[in-house]
Amino acid sequence: MVRVREILFEEHALSIPYSTLTHMVRDLELRDRKKSKRAGIYHFGPGEEMQHDTSPHTLALNGKKLTAQCASLVLCYSRHLFIRYYPSFTRFEARHFLSEAFRFMDGTAPRCIIDNSNVIVARGTGADAEMAPEMEGFGRIFSVTFEAHEVEDCDRKGRVERPFSYVEGNFLAGRTFFDWEDLNRQAIEWCRNTSNPKFKRSLGMSPDAAYVTEKPYLQPLPPYLPPVYQCLFRVVDISGYVAVETNRYSVPERLVGKKVQVHKSWDRIEVFFGDRKVADHHRLIGKSETRVADPSHHPKRLPSRQGPCLEEKQLLGQSTTLDLYVAQIKKRSHGRGVRPLRRLLELKRTYPEDAFHAALEQALHYGLFDLYRLEKLILERVAGDFFLIDEEDES
Repeated sequence: MVRVREILFEEHALSIPYSTLTHMVRDLELRDRKKSKRAGIYHFGPGEEMQHDTSPHTLALNGKKLTAQCASLVLCYSRHLFIRYYPSFTRFEARHFLSEAFRFMDGTAPRCIIDNSNVIVARGTGADAEMAPEMEGFGRIFSVTFEAHEVEDCDRKGRVERPFSYVEGNFLAGRTFFDWEDLNRQAIEWCRNTSNPKFKRSLGMSPDAAYVTEKPYLQPLPPYLPPVYQCLFRVVDISGYVAVETNRYSVPERLVGKKVQVHKSWDRIEVFFGDRKVADHHRLIGKSETRVADPSHHPKRLPSRQGPCLEEKQLLGQSTTLDLYVAQIKKRSHGRGVRPLRRLLELKRTYPEDAFHAALEQALHYGLFDLYRLEKLILERVAGDFFLIDEEDES
């Protein structure tokens, strides 16, 4: 617009005030702008619909700043709200969250509106969206059908979109959290004690009060709620552990190299071999490269032998030369040097003491600690005593 005003003045000598020029452009609708459409209001009856969505929130966990996924479910009639936080949000977390949310609501609505992300949707968008078989089967357990809104039509799930800013400004503000368990415990308390009891002008009452009206219209939960877990297959490594999400969990030592089945739930890691559960651990959330060990899985090894060996004890204390030679042998050997000291003791017992000590002094003087060469030095000194050498034949 500034450039248009300059051209009008330079080429046509027209000096038009900027505000007048912009007013003319608006009246003629010359700008390529997205026009605002008239907004409507969605009305929902009791137990008719619920909505689900997620939003990334920045928070501090044990003093460490991170981004967590806030999952939310709301009943559209009563605005009854449930939230929970996750490090990431996949179909496994989605099934766990929805199961917890349905328990919190103590019932379900037959229709659940979601966005077009691939967490629940397998392909397509809007009315053409096809749900992932895993999520579709999960919905059948609770008699719930998932439906995706049209692209760029976020107002269709405005009931669940609006509370996210309220959660960031009210729940997260001024609160500290020790770990994920503490975070979600406080989130549930906030839903029960702050969000749902709060009076809403749009309702003319609180969500808790409206929920009393909506509760009889909700579908009851199934008699048995199946546990939510992810089945994984792992081979026990040489250290006796199985790896899940970069963390390692101990398994009985006898299963090293065996293929096991791992059930990953939100807070537990269970390991099965055949039809028997062989390990059960608390799952590490938000951590990496960490080991969880059950002492019963890996029995302690016998402590390594300390102190001098029997051969060393028998060699020491007889002469300074021998003590120095033993010390040098140990220095050049692995561990306690049992094998070379045993060989040295054999040489001492086999040959005369004078020849042995003379050869030992010579070997120590020249730094000869090869016991084979030490034995040759000893033999040179005892050749005439041990063997009959004919000097004439030798000459």
